[in-house]
Amino acid sequence: MPRDIKLNPSWLSVLTDEFEKPYMDHLHDFLLKEKRDGKTLFPPGKQIFQALDRTSFDDVKVVILGQDPYHGPGQAHGLSFSVQPGVAPPPSLVNIYKEMESDLGLKPPTHGCLTSWADQGVLLLNSVLTVEAHRAASHQGQGWEQFTDRIIRELEEKKEHLVFILWGSYARKKGSFIRRDRHLVIESPHPSPLSSYRGFFGSKPFSRANNYLRQSGQTPIEWRLPDIDLTRQTASP
Repeated sequence: MPRDIKLNPSWLSVLTDEFEKPYMDHLHDFLLKEKRDGKTLFPPGKQIFQALDRTSFDDVKVVILGQDPYHGPGQAHGLSFSVQPGVAPPPSLVNIYKEMESDLGLKPPTHGCLTSWADQGVLLLNSVLTVEAHRAASHQGQGWEQFTDRIIRELEEKKEHLVFILWGSYARKKGSFIRRDRHLVIESPHPSPLSSYRGFFGSKPFSRANNYLRQSGQTPIEWRLPDIDLTRQTASP
């Protein structure tokens, strides 16, 4: 992996040695070959590390862990569960909005861009950071999981009183090592329409997260999503 990594300095300071490991060279070569073979990858290259660039290590208060990016055109922009301005919210995000309305009484927004959460300290992290167009989970097992495990471990070990929101069995397994006596871990089924009625609805993750942040002396998250001016694309970096 090239050594001139362009990344938020607060993250680069804790992850520099990770980019020097052999698996990152494999991952880099894999992505280059995918592009040489003419495959379309999401998100765009400059947004692969968007979650880290948008939310610095020092600012993280909440982690929402996803699996891999959306694989439809124009959707993924490097933040888990979020889509770019002007793109209709996918079904899982629609259910997240339904639970937010039930939990906090907030009317669902008309867009699916979650950058305002990221700007407040919500790390919207996917386990796998890239995907081939129209092929869900196509980049699993290439090294991204090891990289994002390191991110979670750095947060878990070096910070206190974080909120980890783990939706679905995949996220719960990935976060199984998080110490519950040091952080709040909120677990439930995934918000996907296939599993949301098994316990995601009614789990109240937003109010629980804010209650914990207040109790630990932190500023709660304003979960209400502001309207976006699509003529200016102000929510896109």
